[in-house]
Amino acid sequence: MSTILGHHHISMLVKNAKETDHFYKNILGLRRVKVTVNQDDPSMYHLFYGDKTGTPGTGLTFFEMPNIGRTHRGTNAITRIGLMVPTEESLNYWKARFEELDVYHGSITTYARRQAIKFEDPDGLQLVLLVANGEEMSHWESYPQSEVPEDHQIRGMGPIEITVRNSEKLAHTLTELMGYAPVYQEHTDTLYQTQKRDSYGEILVKHLDGPDERPGRGSIHHLAIRVSEKSELNYWDDLARTNHFASSGLVDRYYFQSLYFRESNGILFEIATDKPGFTVDQSSDQLGEYLVLPPFLEDRRVEIESNLTPLD
Repeated sequence: MSTILGHHHISMLVKNAKETDHFYKNILGLRRVKVTVNQDDPSMYHLFYGDKTGTPGTGLTFFEMPNIGRTHRGTNAITRIGLMVPTEESLNYWKARFEELDVYHGSITTYARRQAIKFEDPDGLQLVLLVANGEEMSHWESYPQSEVPEDHQIRGMGPIEITVRNSEKLAHTLTELMGYAPVYQEHTDTLYQTQKRDSYGEILVKHLDGPDERPGRGSIHHLAIRVSEKSELNYWDDLARTNHFASSGLVDRYYFQSLYFRESNGILFEIATDKPGFTVDQSSDQLGEYLVLPPFLEDRRVEIESNLTPLD
């Protein structure tokens, strides 16, 4: 048996890496913790943002695809990312910041039964800031060089919204296979939590009929969730295959070990380990400062760098 600890990271498709870098560093105040490439297609950047060391649960990651088209919204997709901030005062800070920096946003409202403000990044990715109401992610590390004061810094991922046609099948996957439990149900929405029962690992499932989302810039590729040890991945691989989900088998991503599976609505999940983490090839004070490659790509560095536009 293996226990899901919460979110690990979430990965998106973007058109322009420099534009994305500016938004997440200079507007949202996150740290760029890793500049690397898509290990399956090294011609594109893979950028990681999070807290001071990219702690699991804080990671927002982006694949740059310069020729990508727009997203056609629909169902059977991961449709919004929740990010936690400490207090209602923080929401007022962020609303003023969004207005000052011309970020597309709504008014302060309620989302997943918390005070919240919805906003979008330059690619149209849908996000929402939510008040943590005193809940803390125990392993979150503040980033002193952030553009945002520590009292209002983003603390990590909260509810991840998944919109599907067959919410009963996804409910079965989350509860019977992955150990999540429903917290409440309202109309077409059901909120689930991990066995830890905190806000930092929530999934909000929305039922929606209609055509599938057609991914493009600002769409979400997959959600990665946390386990402690590499040995647990064999359990999840067996479970996925037993339930007739397509499984990747174990994959070494260098910064963590993982596997991928796609459930019956087409939602792609990754199960990822906490270790070894982003300091395996850079010291904490150097994180995100230059392009790093996993060892198996290092002999292609000249070729890879020639295909990338420098970020800084």
